[in-house]
Amino acid sequence: MLATLRIQNFALIDHVVLEFKNGYTTLTGETGSGKSILLGALNLILGERADFSVIGPASDKAVVEAEFELANFHLETFFQSNDIDSVNPTIIRREINNQGRSRAFINDSPVQLGILKELTEKLVHIHSQHNTLELRKPDFQIELLDTLSSLDTLRQGYTLKFKFWNTERKNLIQLKDKLALSLKQSDYNRFQLEELEELHLEKYNYHDLEVELTRNENVDGLKSTLDAIVSSIENEEGASGTLRKLKSLLERSKGVDVVLDELSNRIQSTLIELQDISSDAENYLEKIEIDPHRLSELTLLLDQYNRVLRKHNLLNQDQLVELKNNLSADLDDTGDLQSLIELKTEEVKLLKNSIDKLAEELHSKRVSSAKQSEDAIKLLLKDLKMPDTQFIFDFVKRDELNNHGCTDVKMLFSPNKGMQPISIEKAASGGELSRLMLALQNLVSSKKQLPTIIFDEIDTGVSGEVAQKIGALLKKMGSNLQLLAITHLPQVAGKADYHFKVEKSLTDNRTQTNVRVLNQDERIEEIARLMSGEEINEAALLNAKALMN
Repeated sequence: MLATLRIQNFALIDHVVLEFKNGYTTLTGETGSGKSILLGALNLILGERADFSVIGPASDKAVVEAEFELANFHLETFFQSNDIDSVNPTIIRREINNQGRSRAFINDSPVQLGILKELTEKLVHIHSQHNTLELRKPDFQIELLDTLSSLDTLRQGYTLKFKFWNTERKNLIQLKDKLALSLKQSDYNRFQLEELEELHLEKYNYHDLEVELTRNENVDGLKSTLDAIVSSIENEEGASGTLRKLKSLLERSKGVDVVLDELSNRIQSTLIELQDISSDAENYLEKIEIDPHRLSELTLLLDQYNRVLRKHNLLNQDQLVELKNNLSADLDDTGDLQSLIELKTEEVKLLKNSIDKLAEELHSKRVSSAKQSEDAIKLLLKDLKMPDTQFIFDFVKRDELNNHGCTDVKMLFSPNKGMQPISIEKAASGGELSRLMLALQNLVSSKKQLPTIIFDEIDTGVSGEVAQKIGALLKKMGSNLQLLAITHLPQVAGKADYHFKVEKSLTDNRTQTNVRVLNQDERIEEIARLMSGEEINEAALLNAKALMN
């Protein structure tokens, strides 16, 4: 419910604060008094694009702020998903300045216009003779039928399932595309994996093989070195012979000097170490052989290893092992992907069967319940002085499902006797569309909670008894929802629970628009003015009282 509307420095309005209540409220005023300014300000709250020419002269910006009571609107998900504080009442504000900037706020959190619209379209609907065009929209027509037929819950359940199926179907297509790409790559990946497997990376240490190849390629040099070691130690003039002579010399002085005894022991230890070195060198020399077959095998293995390293621009065996594991995992993923696609295909098929059944159920219930809704609409239109109205929901069953099921609905309408019903956009005049919209909104308001509805001179083109019927219908609707009507008709204004008057005045040599709530006596006078003009007589006042009662 719209609780408060504050307008500051907007067009001819310097500052206005309007407090609204539930029920039926009317706004009246002379032509040009500024009723359209109020709607323009409210449209800013509804997320319409800003017209910066409406900024008044009092400051460099215009501000419009609305306070809404949100009880029973169930908007918690909206606030959570947009990370906005959820409070009741909720305050929505638009600011526009003369630098061409526009800002929007919900509970003091800055938001984009799209988010503002998402919220306010759930809170306020403005209807005028010009925007009854929504009657012609297919989505509006089928949702209207579902509401009148109490099928909203069933359709919403179907729509959720349909959207989930559509998402899963698109996911399945993406998986199949991914598999096709994976299969395209898999042959090449398998070739690379086989090439790596031929290296037996888990069996060989290629660093050790490189060391072995280097040793085999240098056997002659190794033998020469080992020969030199043995000769240098074992020859008569070699290290061992020299140390033995020293040892023999020191033996003569054994026991004479402790230092010499120590040196003798150290020479003995060195002799033993040299003999071990010589023995190891001799043993290794006996084992070293040139194996042409092994040399060829090592060369082949390392050539292949280095070629693969260069091919993949890698540096060592660890990186090749990592590549091999990744290729193997990719091939495994292809198999897993095929299994996932099979599973997902079955899930999508089951979902499709489920929504097919729901769509069939919706279609059947729509067709069977349409007559009752048609009769209710015609009865209301008869009361609004359209007794010869024909109104039909025309059905076509779709082959392809959409958000609403397998049903296409077109509202066919004829306001005159003897004329075949045709699509509503071709059959109805503006005044007839207005009365049809009133009838439909009245029926819908009895079925579900509606947001605040504002009728902007939707009664244009009617008078007399029809105007009285419209006023009575608006009052009835006001018992179920908050309803505001801008009107020039005393019959419509007289049925309201609350009454605002829009006035224009000259202050400080400047025209200003003001809005005030009328008390009972002021209401009688204003309705009398609507009936007789500025010259209000006693008869007009009596008629005004009669209208109000």
